[in-house]
Amino acid sequence: MDIIKKDYFSKKYYLKGDAQFPNNETRPIILYKRILNLPLILPGRSVKRLFKRNNWLNAWRGGIYNYHHYHSNTYEVLGVYKGKTTIQLGGDEGVSLIIGRGDVLIIPAGVAHKNLKSGNTIKCVGAYPNGKKFDMNYGLDEERPKADENILKTPLPSSDPVLGFISEVENYWK
Repeated sequence: MDIIKKDYFSKKYYLKGDAQFPNNETRPIILYKRILNLPLILPGRSVKRLFKRNNWLNAWRGGIYNYHHYHSNTYEVLGVYKGKTTIQLGGDEGVSLIIGRGDVLIIPAGVAHKNLKSGNTIKCVGAYPNGKKFDMNYGLDEERPKADENILKTPLPSSDPVLGFISEVENYWK
């Protein structure tokens, strides 16, 4: 069974930074809606294998934190294998999206994200290009300008976590 559906669609979101969160004006968030054709048994394992095949490693399974946070040193992918929730991106003035089973969200370095519902409403696999060990930032004054420096130094991923080498990432993040 091929885990990637042919009838998915993608959307991109550019988010300007503010005093609290750097976000990323030049690299959009990419949302693949209904891209994953997940098995009923062990769907999380299938998502993790897909990401691993495309060199997005250091994977974890669980919910999404219900407070704003971001990673200044790496990009992050979230592949939803159970449930549905609303996620807020970019801080309180950012955008809110409904994500659910079969969706994949690729978040550039510096973009704040937060689950607006209880952590148990969704289960996903998160991973990072080349297995990068991620940092945690919360929008505190003392995190910047070091976080801004990290974002500028963060290399582009060499592949899309879902589609591999020919992808939305390649089109949008050049």
